[in-house]
Amino acid sequence: MSVLTILAKRFIAGETMAEAVEAVRQLNLLGMKTSLDILGENVASERMAADLADKYIEILKTIESTGIAANVSVKLTQMGLDISDDFCFDNVSRIIEEAGEFGNFVRIDMEGSTYTDRTLKLVYRWAEKYDNIGTVIQSSLYRSANDVRELCERRIRVRLCKGAYKEPASVAFQRKEQVNDNYIALMKQLLDSGIFHSMATHDEAMIEATKKYADIKGIAKSKFEFQMLYGINRSGQTKLARDGYGMLIYVPFGTHWFPYYYRRLRERKENVLFVLKHLLKA
Repeated sequence: MSVLTILAKRFIAGETMAEAVEAVRQLNLLGMKTSLDILGENVASERMAADLADKYIEILKTIESTGIAANVSVKLTQMGLDISDDFCFDNVSRIIEEAGEFGNFVRIDMEGSTYTDRTLKLVYRWAEKYDNIGTVIQSSLYRSANDVRELCERRIRVRLCKGAYKEPASVAFQRKEQVNDNYIALMKQLLDSGIFHSMATHDEAMIEATKKYADIKGIAKSKFEFQMLYGINRSGQTKLARDGYGMLIYVPFGTHWFPYYYRRLRERKENVLFVLKHLLKA
């Protein structure tokens, strides 16, 4: 069995919707919510992008019919961003509208820095029409403090993460300490906004800094949540949920797991070390 196959079994909820639903049920029983993501990115045809949007709409219908606690996360390059911004806008709007019909939520994922500006411009367009969307900000990028300020002014929910992409020094911090310091600064900025935001991290230092700041500022546990990846730091996920913190698990599924993990592991040695570390954990 290859290393990537082992990774897929541990960190991906399966290849089918049925497998993903069962994984979500188990997480829900532990007091955790979830966000479902169909693996894949950089779609080059309108037909394929439209078909994938249809699949997300089916996921939303399945969430509604099964009663599982889940929303969806969408990558814009999967939805046709490489084709055109307007096509992507219309394609994703179908998903957002369907989610709205069910009182559900759509998270617009953030990809590499070459897509950041276009992604945020589309998010702002959607936010003018819909109130059930949010996006992602990466603390590795220099621009993120300004982006967080703009998103909070527009009352758009943010998932804060460090960022998994290898970015050049022209746009991103290169040292781990700088990324961490910026994460903490952005976390404080988000919590101070009074909007429900999500702190996506497996770093104990970032988790403790968030909990401490919330305590100091008198911010209730119900006013924010933590997020982690499926299969990573399972014991830590369970403990946070038991301690009364909101805990949402990002649950990827689908058949395109090989290029997803191969690209991530090839891109940054830190990603390899991170995954290997968590293979050894509960």
